[in-house]
Amino acid sequence: MPEFLELLPPTRALSYWLNFIPQSLKETERLAVVDALGRVAARPIFSPEPLPAFPRSSVDGYAVRAADTFGASESLPAYLMVKGELPMGTTPPFDLQPGEAALIHTGGMLPKGSDAVVMLEYTQPSRENEIEVLRAVAEGENVLKPGEDVKQGEEVVAAGVRLRPPEIGGLMGLGILELDVLRRPRVGVLSTGDEVVPPEAAVQPGQVRDINSYSLSALVEQAGGIAQRYGIFPDQAAALEAGLRKALDECDAVLITAGSSASTRDLTAEVINRMGKPGVLVHGLNIRPGKPTILAVCDGKPVIGLPGNPVSALVIAYLFVQPALNRLCGVPGLIHPAIRAKLTVNLPSQAGREDYYPAKLVQKNNAWQADPIFYKSNLIFSLSRADGLIHIPEDATGLAAGEEADVYLLGRG
Repeated sequence: MPEFLELLPPTRALSYWLNFIPQSLKETERLAVVDALGRVAARPIFSPEPLPAFPRSSVDGYAVRAADTFGASESLPAYLMVKGELPMGTTPPFDLQPGEAALIHTGGMLPKGSDAVVMLEYTQPSRENEIEVLRAVAEGENVLKPGEDVKQGEEVVAAGVRLRPPEIGGLMGLGILELDVLRRPRVGVLSTGDEVVPPEAAVQPGQVRDINSYSLSALVEQAGGIAQRYGIFPDQAAALEAGLRKALDECDAVLITAGSSASTRDLTAEVINRMGKPGVLVHGLNIRPGKPTILAVCDGKPVIGLPGNPVSALVIAYLFVQPALNRLCGVPGLIHPAIRAKLTVNLPSQAGREDYYPAKLVQKNNAWQADPIFYKSNLIFSLSRADGLIHIPEDATGLAAGEEADVYLLGRG
């Protein structure tokens, strides 16, 4: 078997590859905000009004003039007359005068004349319609001021932001019911291999059911794309070329599983190079798992040749497919959520190579521990039992038990 010509560090390979991928798709669509979770805003959104629109209490207590509480303490309380209770959902029916207080609930509108709220637990009744204030409050304490969250005209969602639950709720709170989002990138998924059969097939000796098409399609959907499976192709250049051409004509990116190694039987790189310029940019990474990965661009459309082993394919997809889809979606950069965790056992590695180990995360003594799952790269359920991937950087020759490492969290939502 011939060796790979050059094994690039994953970070360098990713940066190089992304430079050839268009920064975003241009097509947009109008969506209801309630249907836009996970979509990418096509243009900035500005607040049509301040939020909150009026001064609101952030606690249950009494609306007061802060000056009336100065110096108050348990040993020397301030005495205030209770003018009444403030109704929710409407303008207060009265103003406060010096020496007065009003019972207010969380979210209630402060009456004119008040500028702070004393928490209920720092008051007690003294006599009818009078309270003792046992602690002084400063002006603005326990109060949400108009525009404190966002001011009128302020940008609340930037172009290229992927909408999460806070953005959805915030836009609804401003009365913004629709927005323009970028079209979701369509990603073609092709499986190759004479031994691979559909999941519904009764397998014969030497055959395996197709795992990668489905796990990778799920990852694409989770990352904000639309997966289009094109089926299973034999180890024949003509068949793969026809399938890849169709996928490139119909999709914005393509994933090919298996056929990425350097054996004479694997023709993926050769076929990709016939599909458009510049073709294969990277063939081989200093990484485990996933060494034989292919990174290519064909006339502006990213193509990845992934290893056939299910764990290797998913690990590489996690590291490379998500950043590519983010770029196509116009999302700047990619944050892989990670935590620091102590290893429970020694982990070997090789200097100059990045390693990723699936791991279970366990919280012990208010700290996270990472328990590696030792696996073979064709065993998919070894990854399904993992909470994250332990990252061993390329300058390390392994990590010892008790050392801390970055663990990239695998989404379970």
